[in-house]
Amino acid sequence: MDNHLDSCINSHPYSIKSLTNCQKTSVKGYIIDSNNKLYGVFPSFSPLNSEFSPGSRVIDIFLDKFSFNLATKGKNASSCSQQLDNMTIQTSTSPHTVIIVSDVSIKNDIATSILHIHICDQPLIKMVYHAAFVTSTEVELFAIRCGINQACNKKSISKIIVITDSIHAAKKIFDNKSLPYQIHTSAILTKLKQFFAQEQDNYIEFWECPSQLK
Repeated sequence: MDNHLDSCINSHPYSIKSLTNCQKTSVKGYIIDSNNKLYGVFPSFSPLNSEFSPGSRVIDIFLDKFSFNLATKGKNASSCSQQLDNMTIQTSTSPHTVIIVSDVSIKNDIATSILHIHICDQPLIKMVYHAAFVTSTEVELFAIRCGINQACNKKSISKIIVITDSIHAAKKIFDNKSLPYQIHTSAILTKLKQFFAQEQDNYIEFWECPSQLK
């Protein structure tokens, strides 16, 4: 079987190995070996990842362990702000609740994500990340991933609240069709599965904060 695979690779007409030196130098940009694409070698996608297999996914096992609170369409900024303030005040006194606030912006192809993590109304950590030539969804998922990792590493935490202005990105965590973001969503799902399995009452909420509220 290995010999057959080698012969297929060597004979593939679009393989880098089949190009002459003159052809290679005439190609502009980074050369990607077509064999990697042909045989499905993608660093950010694995069709065998258990987090996306029916029956073992978080949405199959822990469907009642997460929820999304969306900003109501037509509601003014003041009402949304008041709702978020009330939720924060109610939960900020609990030593078992982590509040993660994520904010992402892109300017001149540079994405900046700012992450605030609070427990008992006390700043736990603030993280700032910069990345070039990435989408806002990728940056948001990365920020959420970092926040959840920090929250899950704290003892006696039973509830995680994520406040974000990119609720559409947070929803992709539980969407098994979001293949371009699998490198982040699979890591988040693995962490959440461990978190949910630790205690029966462990839970996570995602709250939408419209960007105009800053």
